[in-house]
Amino acid sequence: MIQRNFLLFLIVCFISTQAVATVDTINYKATFGIFGTVGKLYTKITKNTNTYKIETKIKVMGTAKLLLNGQKETHISKGHIVNGLMVSDSYISIQKNKHKTIRKEYVFNHKTKVITKTYKKWKNGKLVKDKTKKLKFYTKDDLLTLYFNLGKSVTTRGKKYYFRVAGLEKQNGKVQITIPSKKEEAPYVKDLGKGASLYAKAFIYQKNFRKKKGDILISLASDGYIQKSVIKDILLYGDAKIVRIK
Repeated sequence: MIQRNFLLFLIVCFISTQAVATVDTINYKATFGIFGTVGKLYTKITKNTNTYKIETKIKVMGTAKLLLNGQKETHISKGHIVNGLMVSDSYISIQKNKHKTIRKEYVFNHKTKVITKTYKKWKNGKLVKDKTKKLKFYTKDDLLTLYFNLGKSVTTRGKKYYFRVAGLEKQNGKVQITIPSKKEEAPYVKDLGKGASLYAKAFIYQKNFRKKKGDILISLASDGYIQKSVIKDILLYGDAKIVRIK
């Protein structure tokens, strides 16, 4: 009996170790023109066989911390995995400083193709806004899955990809990502450095960019995650850079 129970214990332990989640820790340093280092991004990606969780925390530093009243951000994406790609089931964004907190939560219903957004805002601890609405578009991506899926979702050189992303409602969720051909990579290498497994450019449309169309240049490391990102032509201040440090 003891021997059989011990054998059963070993089998259970073996099965459990096979089901243990894989965890990737990916950290970045952000710099911005004359301000130097303005923040750090800490990301943990946990994957099981069929599910995932991405949690990113943004710590603002230096002059930016003073200007933004000590703002901190947390972004959490949870969902399932289909053909190696992360598909969002929920996405939460929390921005908090000394005086206010903004919480956005997106819930994805893939059967009905409806995304519900809840927006809450607190000022000095008092809830001043609480709204729930359906997005005008449907997508399987949020901001985190878009960028951490890139190593598998965009792989063909010389091609443009089009995405819709929850979290970018001001531009109706639209994001265009261009993968340059080998002959077109020189400008990317200049801004991002050599040795990337793939280079990419994302187009966004925001008022804080000097040009109507803002360019985000991206290089991917061999593990498929972003190695470096350069946001081009931010109004008055030039370029912002995010570099992987782990």
